[in-house]
Amino acid sequence: MATTVSTAPAGVEARARGALLGLAVGDALGAPAENLKPSEIRRRWGRITGYVAERPAGTDDTEYALFSGLLLVRHGAGLTVAHAEAAWREWLTDIDEGAFRGAGFSERGTVENLRRGLGAPASAQHRHPWSDGLAMRAAPFGVYAAGDPAEAARLVAVDGAVSHEGEGIHGGQAVAAAVAVAMTGAGPGEVTEAALASVPADSWTYRSLRRALVAAREGERALRAAVVVRAYPWTDLAPEAVGLALGAYALAGGAFRTAVLAAVNMGRDADTTAAIAGALAGAAGGVEAIPPEWAGRIGPARGSCLPAMAGRHVLDLADQLVRAGHAADPRDTPHTAAPPVRAPHTAAPPVRAAHTAAPLDRARCPEDPLVTGRTAPAPPPPRPTGSGRPGDGPGSAAAPGRALPDPAAAPPAGGPSVPFPPSSGATP
Repeated sequence: MATTVSTAPAGVEARARGALLGLAVGDALGAPAENLKPSEIRRRWGRITGYVAERPAGTDDTEYALFSGLLLVRHGAGLTVAHAEAAWREWLTDIDEGAFRGAGFSERGTVENLRRGLGAPASAQHRHPWSDGLAMRAAPFGVYAAGDPAEAARLVAVDGAVSHEGEGIHGGQAVAAAVAVAMTGAGPGEVTEAALASVPADSWTYRSLRRALVAAREGERALRAAVVVRAYPWTDLAPEAVGLALGAYALAGGAFRTAVLAAVNMGRDADTTAAIAGALAGAAGGVEAIPPEWAGRIGPARGSCLPAMAGRHVLDLADQLVRAGHAADPRDTPHTAAPPVRAPHTAAPPVRAAHTAAPLDRARCPEDPLVTGRTAPAPPPPRPTGSGRPGDGPGSAAAPGRALPDPAAAPPAGGPSVPFPPSSGATP
């Protein structure tokens, strides 16, 4: 049965910021533990209870969420596969290989197919179409379609058609739908039900989620045992990652700190699972649910994976997504939700800028050229960082003097132009 969900503007803004800042916090907390077993984590750090990196930062999970979120801000509910493909061609296929090293296998395979002239959906026909690369960038779709999990799942599938198939699409839909319901302030039960309702009942993703939610009652060890595919050498399986993330969120009862740390300490694709758990808990609890000592250390994206995202901050994207959602006049168009959502929806308390550090404020870009059409000066080349992806080495900065495409130039023939001009912010 369809349910109309009401979302108060003040609450939506706080939850949007919580979702995307929660994603970035989880990503930064989990990055050092990526591809590790719990036993390896314990040998190195005991139990991770906070940042273990000297300069915590988001990885490709955060930067791809920014990329897809900006695409959604530009096109809203009118997003098409052609729009997404044009953005990939313009802003990803032309990246030097060194600067693209933060990407996972699915992104690399997609870019290679696009370079060979293949278009969507053929561009998604590579060796890892079932990876968690779409799930990691799915949260912005839930933020935009707050209260409407069906619409969030539809939009993320449009974006994902360029890079994923099958279980990869299902993983993104489960996360987007879950975030959309979490944005109403619903509890973990309704959030996880929305994830299950968004994917086919005979899919691997559905079965993995069901196992995860049952095992989560017994704790991290049981959860991990229920969904991890031990025989597979890599950790980027969407059904596994989404199962671990939603299981961590469920066992924590939605509490931000507990959910994110559970995901981190289970290892595997820890940056992605913690990013998803953080997005869910942040959306449900609002930005003030995130511990200040974690939130305060998240700065603008460094562009170590996607140079065009350097200098952008997830909090700016959150505000843009809320404005884009209101511009679509959602208050006049009832959202249909599946499953039914009983959203008590109390507005989150006023937000007093969890991101007031000077370096962050200097990097904010409230008038994003993606929306206004105005261009901004190019940022300095991104600093090289390690990606943590299987087989990846340190990233390298873009070649000196290499100009990004001019967003004011005429669009290329045969497809829409999607300008993602560089932010005016400097990376601290």
